[in-house]
Amino acid sequence: MNRSALSIFLICAVVFCSCEEKKTPPPQPTPVNLDTVHARPVVYYDRYPSTTVALSQVNLLAQVQGYLTGIFFKEGAHVSKGQKLYDIDSRIYQNNYDQAVANLKVAQGTLTQSQQDADRYTFLNNEKAVAKQLYDHAMITLQNSKSSVQAAEQTVKTAKQNLSYSVITAPFDGTIGFSQVKLGDLMNVGSTVLNTVSSDDPMAIDFLINEKQLTYFEDINKGKFNSVDSLFTLLMPNNSFYPQAGKISVIDRAVDPQTGAIRVRLVFPNPATNLRAGMSCVLRVRNVDSTPQILVPSKAVVEQMGEYFVFMAKDTVMAAKDTASKKQDHQPEERRGLFAFQRKVKTGETIGANVIIKSGIAEGDRIVIDGVQALHDGSQITTANVVPPAQPGKGGK
Repeated sequence: MNRSALSIFLICAVVFCSCEEKKTPPPQPTPVNLDTVHARPVVYYDRYPSTTVALSQVNLLAQVQGYLTGIFFKEGAHVSKGQKLYDIDSRIYQNNYDQAVANLKVAQGTLTQSQQDADRYTFLNNEKAVAKQLYDHAMITLQNSKSSVQAAEQTVKTAKQNLSYSVITAPFDGTIGFSQVKLGDLMNVGSTVLNTVSSDDPMAIDFLINEKQLTYFEDINKGKFNSVDSLFTLLMPNNSFYPQAGKISVIDRAVDPQTGAIRVRLVFPNPATNLRAGMSCVLRVRNVDSTPQILVPSKAVVEQMGEYFVFMAKDTVMAAKDTASKKQDHQPEERRGLFAFQRKVKTGETIGANVIIKSGIAEGDRIVIDGVQALHDGSQITTANVVPPAQPGKGGK
């Protein structure tokens, strides 16, 4: 064979080989670790965003006009009922009170005189020894004197009340805030807010529940679960646990028709005043349901756009997505083995490294717990190779 013929033969062989359709090898199964789902009784807590609320809170307003002449407390401190807090210049109110007392004494003296005159004229009138007109005038004068005394007494009460308003005291035991006024400021009646006092022991906790949960909380309020300790515990803003347990105080009268929510109020002892009004906390409500719960590792749960999924393992037959095989054999090839299928689940409370599954899988199902990062719906899997456990925070919920 000469060189020309050999060259032509080689070229044809290369063209023939390049034109032959190559068949893509089937993908290799992804190694994973599986676990069988079991239901068991668990103790867990439902969590609710909550806000601390003072059971009593009042703004201190000036009820008399005048200049502020005294401040007698430390801002942010605990105050006791009746404790003196502010003093508004009381000199004018003291003078008014003294004058009212003096006028009362004058009216009482006039009443004494009128009573004596009336008694005298009554005796003379009975003896027909005085003109009827003089007797009538004496009676009228007596009645006017009595009315003057009553008016003077009311003036004394008003003056005394205004004098007491010049000294502002704590309306109940609680914590006082920052003063809104300073010495020398002019107090206007009913409009000048001096400070705010709020009760601090006990402290209320308000949170919202769904109307579907109302019966459960009403049962708690009726004492159905009194044998269970610490039904209500509190997680502080710094994630530390509050040492005192709470109890239900009030369940609101009506459900909000727009949201289907109803407000519940708890009370917590607060002897150390660690709880302050307006704090954002997390209320933990212990679930007393003894029904077994499905608990799976959190790393087995995948979040996608706010929804949660697990991969369930199933022995089945899958049609191969090999287009070359389809063209050649006119039939899709079948692959037999273990496959992972994505299942949407509804999650509940997280308990340590596990999470409660409310729906989506059942007891006895096998799910992928390691290797979920490399899977998609319908992936062929194998348990022949041990997969290193997923690191916390990777691939899990």
